[in-house]
Amino acid sequence: MLWADAKKARRIKANMWKYNMKFHQLSYRDMEHLRQFRRDITKCLFLGIISIPPFANYLVFLLMYLFPRQLLIQHFWTPKQQIDFLDIYHALRKQSHPEILCYLEKIIPLISDAGLRWHMTELCTKIQRGTHPAIHDILSLRECFSIHPLGMNQLRAFQMKALSRAMLLTPYLPSFLLRHRLKSHTTVIHQLDKALAKLGIAQLTAQEVKLACYLRGLNSTHIAEERCRTWLGEWLQISCSLKEAELSLLLHNVVLLSTNYIGTRC
Repeated sequence: MLWADAKKARRIKANMWKYNMKFHQLSYRDMEHLRQFRRDITKCLFLGIISIPPFANYLVFLLMYLFPRQLLIQHFWTPKQQIDFLDIYHALRKQSHPEILCYLEKIIPLISDAGLRWHMTELCTKIQRGTHPAIHDILSLRECFSIHPLGMNQLRAFQMKALSRAMLLTPYLPSFLLRHRLKSHTTVIHQLDKALAKLGIAQLTAQEVKLACYLRGLNSTHIAEERCRTWLGEWLQISCSLKEAELSLLLHNVVLLSTNYIGTRC
């Protein structure tokens, strides 16, 4: 299956070269395939490197058996492992949610505009009370996330670490690398969102919908397909309304839009 993925990725890359296309110009499914293939091949390269020494391949097989979640790509997970492992990963990223929300509350006095201060207070209050925010509640704050202290270039190190954990990215990097990875990851999601909006959510299979929601912060493994489609529609409305300078809001939206959605509060 990985070999088939590699052949498809090679074909996509060949077409990009042939027609002088950039990543963001691809179709949604081609973009998503390349994104996932890059993640899978990174794991495979790691296993390949540690298996180079003589007889190390026996150790690799043992490690894959003991740590399938960390070392095996999803193709090799059993159906039960898929549910269990995705639940584990979501529990890990959910641990950073209170820290991110707490910081948003703390910076309210630093917001110079009185209207934006009120909107931020209302949003934080709603989320703390367990209410799922409306689209306009989030988009009304887009200006806040393009300037100090919430703009992508103004985020502090501890906040970038928390956001990295929320995105299932390693937080154990220097600040400049954390910022670069968060920017790159958020930009790719934004590009995927534009391509998905062009395709239409209705064209996605149930599995594609659940995977798209999970990538954007929602634990979709235990949520009905229609509710996932509704949530993904809300996400796209927000994402496709944002400019590049406002992508910090999309990054925080992983927490803001998913925390209190129906079925996610357990």
